[in-house]
Amino acid sequence: MKAAMRTVEINGLRVGAGLTHLIIAGPCVIEDTGLVLETAAELKRITTDLKLSFIFKASYDKANRSSGTSFRGPGLKEGLAILAKVKETVGVPVLSDVHTSEEATAAGKVLDVLQIPAFLCRQTDLLLAAARTGRVVNVKKGQFLAPWDMANIVQKIETTGNHRLLLTERGASFGYNNLVTDFRALPIMRRLGYPVIFDATHSVQLPGGAGTKSSGQREFIAPLARAAVAAGCEGLFMEVHPDPDNALSDGPNMVPLAQVRALLEQIVRIAAAVGPIPV
Repeated sequence: MKAAMRTVEINGLRVGAGLTHLIIAGPCVIEDTGLVLETAAELKRITTDLKLSFIFKASYDKANRSSGTSFRGPGLKEGLAILAKVKETVGVPVLSDVHTSEEATAAGKVLDVLQIPAFLCRQTDLLLAAARTGRVVNVKKGQFLAPWDMANIVQKIETTGNHRLLLTERGASFGYNNLVTDFRALPIMRRLGYPVIFDATHSVQLPGGAGTKSSGQREFIAPLARAAVAAGCEGLFMEVHPDPDNALSDGPNMVPLAQVRALLEQIVRIAAAVGPIPV
């Protein structure tokens, strides 16, 4: 069954079918305040020039690292303070992952978008707590779910009365340490009535592929992003870093900041050529 797609408002930005593509971008994890502010400011310049909507993303805690010794970030209190500074200084909405109901309540006082990580997408209490903040909730489809299984997640969130929802495709498990993108997922999830985002960077991740950490295939980010826009989606999610090879998390599947403008210029041209894609 198809549902008419809702338009979701995020601090003056409007996301929905036929509207300007939303770009959710930023480093995998908050490494330090300077790097976060530098990256957010440059991404805002690029997206403003290209007339794209933009939300800054960075995680205050990477709670599901492969190894217990991997860098996780500054934590909830310090991380939210840094993201609040991004909002104030750069003037953009901010997004980060939440992992527990208690985190969701605290994060909802700062974040514009609460993101539910893929591995936690079926955790009912977390979904409900995030939705009850009244903030926009971005749910990443688990690598273990079929796209139509997201209907159950949508229904859980709708029980709170919150219809400010985004759904994100980030690849499906395909054997060991590998993901594959099935672009049928985009139109299937769009039929649920909410904007769909394509995560171009986690879709090329090789989970646990480097033993104590995940690896990735950065060279496939651009072709997958281009294909997603052609297939039909309301936005792109991509992790971006000024120096991915020396990043503290997910470096192999992040876009170098210097390459973002050229990629988004391609995205704008593809979107213009294809035109609005009906749900």
